[in-house]
Amino acid sequence: MDLSRKLAILADAAKYDASCASSGTSKRDSVGGKGIGSTEGAICHSYAPDGRCISLLKILLTNACAFDCLYCVNRASSNVPRARFTVEEVVKLTLDFYRRNYIEGLFLSSGIIRSPDYTMEQVVRVAKSLRLDHDFKGYIHLKTIPDASDELLAEAGLYADRLSINIELPTEGGLKQLAPEKDVRAIRRSMGRLRVRIDEAGEEKKAPRFAPGGQSTQMIVGADAADDRAILSTSSNLYSSYRLKRVYYSAFSPIPDASQSLPPKAPPLMREHRLYQADWLMRFYGFDVNEIVEGEDGHLALDMDPKLAWALRHRERFPLDVNRATREELLRVPGFGKTAVERILTARRVRAIRAEDLLRLRVPVARVLPFLIFPDHSPHRLLDRMDLKSRLVAPPRQLSLGI
Repeated sequence: MDLSRKLAILADAAKYDASCASSGTSKRDSVGGKGIGSTEGAICHSYAPDGRCISLLKILLTNACAFDCLYCVNRASSNVPRARFTVEEVVKLTLDFYRRNYIEGLFLSSGIIRSPDYTMEQVVRVAKSLRLDHDFKGYIHLKTIPDASDELLAEAGLYADRLSINIELPTEGGLKQLAPEKDVRAIRRSMGRLRVRIDEAGEEKKAPRFAPGGQSTQMIVGADAADDRAILSTSSNLYSSYRLKRVYYSAFSPIPDASQSLPPKAPPLMREHRLYQADWLMRFYGFDVNEIVEGEDGHLALDMDPKLAWALRHRERFPLDVNRATREELLRVPGFGKTAVERILTARRVRAIRAEDLLRLRVPVARVLPFLIFPDHSPHRLLDRMDLKSRLVAPPRQLSLGI
């Protein structure tokens, strides 16, 4: 099979993995003519509309796999064309694509062949060759194999900017049902080993560089019966236990010859989007899972973002005086991001913030007005209106500074 055909098969096979971000790495560049590539400037500046990074060469080493995970198009029993790169072919492709300015780095995963250790060894050889044989300074993200030896995981971190291990499904029951050959305890053990090594490298100044971009994971959404509360609870636990940089959410895609254990159609893509928004609230806005998902059905609303949904459920907390509210209170106002809140806190040290200042702060005026009090604006009884939800979800022109 020629290289272009392999690339077509193995790039297509990799598209289901969402966890390919490259933020957080240490600075390395080829200024002065030394080395190839850079982790500065263009890394991760380009994203697809759903948030996936599109600046990496994203491929599998092989889509052959000894495992038979029911949700995976590359499972052992799947009737798909198979291909496998050699280590040298992946290295050549990465360098060729980089020199043509098509990519800023490499995201490499693989099906499991022969054994976890053999597969992991091949993946590590790619990164090692790029770094040592070709002095490649660009970004490298390696998908690690949970059952691989600690020595191989340790070596992977020496050459990769980020490592990831997919948790696959949010619950142990779901994994046992759809991927019985995978062990959630083995996955978590590997995450724990990586966290220890990453922490050690960060604490000791003379320690060897080890995966400076941290580790991430991915969960498939909608392949099993897990609701959004269960998904976010697992994410919260992963963040606190292993200090993950990101949890990625990938909506389940129906596959050919699918098992009857799988749903017949994909979940709404909006569900994936709402999970990302909720994840952001947990990581940066001080929200707890049980605050974000309060409904009995355990799911996020699809027709509005989770912060607005929370605010409408807790109207008793509003309106807030924008000139007196704390940072934590302002972060919970729908339409306020962290940057806007910091600008407000800085500006109000000098003078009182007025409603007309919102335009200069670049916040969605219509979204925030019902929840705030200014010297020149009071929402009156707007929060009590039965149609407030429809007005806020509707186009912003329905609300103005005159309310």
